[in-house]
Order: sequence, then structure tokens, then C-alpha cells
Amino acid sequence: MPFTATYSQYLYIGASAPNASTTYTNDAPTVTSSTLSDTEDGTDDGDIAPGQLIDWSASGGDVQVVGTTASGDPVVLAVGAGSYFVLSNSPFPPGGTPMGFTASTYTMCFAAGTGIAVPGGEVPVEALSIGDLVLTAEGAAVPVKWIGRQTKHSLFSGAMSKLVRIRAGALGDGLPHADLTVTGDHGMVLDGLVINASALVNDDSIDWVPSSELPETFTVYHVETEDHDVILANGAPSETFIDYRDRRAFDNFGEYLDLYGCERIIPEMAHPRISSARQLPAELRARLALELSPCKGAICA
Repeated sequence: MPFTATYSQYLYIGASAPNASTTYTNDAPTVTSSTLSDTEDGTDDGDIAPGQLIDWSASGGDVQVVGTTASGDPVVLAVGAGSYFVLSNSPFPPGGTPMGFTASTYTMCFAAGTGIAVPGGEVPVEALSIGDLVLTAEGAAVPVKWIGRQTKHSLFSGAMSKLVRIRAGALGDGLPHADLTVTGDHGMVLDGLVINASALVNDDSIDWVPSSELPETFTVYHVETEDHDVILANGAPSETFIDYRDRRAFDNFGEYLDLYGCERIIPEMAHPRISSARQLPAELRARLALELSPCKGAICA
């Protein structure tokens, strides 16, 4: 059964390919329900990369996905007409507002239900509030500066924002103590390294969550503290939010601006970052039973 996504309105944004400076138009949106279906790219797995074809019920011809807006809404090209549209279930911003267009989306987040260590126990990430204390891996209690939320659509999640499931005990020493689900770009801290979860996938104890197991939409969260910290997620050392450029993609970005007035750059911790399995030390690869070939899963790292 193909993945589908239904939107309440769509907006014509012109005949030129969108880029980072593209803005919303002053045109009135077409307020009518339309559906995108993953039936045209040779699979029905809900993974639609920029440039791949998709079926759009509002169009009688070929349609390509070209990317997403900062809020995660899909941007498509009606190929025959050479017209670009953005689809949404939310009101469109005023004309002239930057779309924040990207060809893919990268977001470092925890899935709902992740237990974050706090003084006295654990709290589900979605239950944390600004000002709550969380424990670092060193045992310090630090306040939460912000909890970012983003609604993701399984049909349009870029590869690095797809979910990686780390099975209980997969990282060694019984950690995490329960299955942990994070996005592919989220950094786990092992042996003094910050390692993107995507680089840890071994297609066994650490694997990509199949799109077929995901609901049409789901929410992911990030925990921001004053510094780039190491906190405990289901007991496993994990980074707090770092990439300020992605903050605009969160549902509650406006809340951040209301609280703090502007975005900020968070200096990254001194630990080296690893984004590819090939960069992992051999000892760590062996410990995680991570084979580099043949390439499996959602991404060849």
C-alpha cells in the first residue's frame, strides 16, 4: 500500500526553480484538499528524494518533489506546466516571506517517549519544560533552555531526519537501557566521539525504522541547554541541540524568538564528530558489529 499525504491547500510560487532566497508569493492559495501518493518512483516506501516523481491528485501530469520549506511543507514541480507549488495544512505566510527552501531536511532530534535523565529519575522528552533540570553525563544538573518540537511527515523526511532505532544494550554496558529512537543526524557520544546515529547503523541491533512502521505524521524533539552538553537518553550519552540553523524548522520557532529575541550560535563541544561509518575507529566498528560492506539500509555511509 503506497504512502499518502493529504494537504488542505497549495500555493503557486512561480515558474523558476526555488532556492534559498525564494519567498512566498502574494497569490491566493487554492484551498482544496489534495493528496500526494508515493507511486511513481519505483517503490512505495514513503521515501521521496528531490527529483523523484510523485502522484499529486491536483495535477493530471508528471509531478516531481523538489524539496521542502523551513516548516517541512513539500515543494513540487508540475513538470509539463513548469510550475512550482508548495502544499500545506497551515496558513501560508505573507507574500515576500522567505520560504527557507532546502532540497532535503536535516534535524537532530529525539523521538517521543525517550527518557531524559533528571535529578531523581527520568522524564519523557516531550514532558520536559523550559527551566527543568536535566543531568549531564558528568552528573551536573543544568536547566533546559528550550524544547524544540517538529512535526515530521514520513513521506517527506530527508534521509538524515529518518529515525534510527538503537536497541537496548546495543552500545555496550547495557546501554541504552531501553530501545532508543533518534534522527539520523543526532549525535551519540561514545569513546570521546560525537557520532551521528546514521553512522552506527549495523542493520541488526541498530537499524533504520522502516517507513511502514511510522504513522503519516510524527513529532520529534530537541533539548537545548546553555552549552552543547552530553545528556543521558534512555541512559545513553547523547548530545543536546547544536545546529542553530535548523531551529527555524521547528513548529515552535516563534516561541524561541518570543523568549530570546534572536537565534544564537552554540559553540560545539571539543569532541570530534563522526558522520560516516568509515570514519569510526576499527575497534568501535568491531564492538558494534558494524560491517562496511555490502552497503545496507537507507544510506551508504
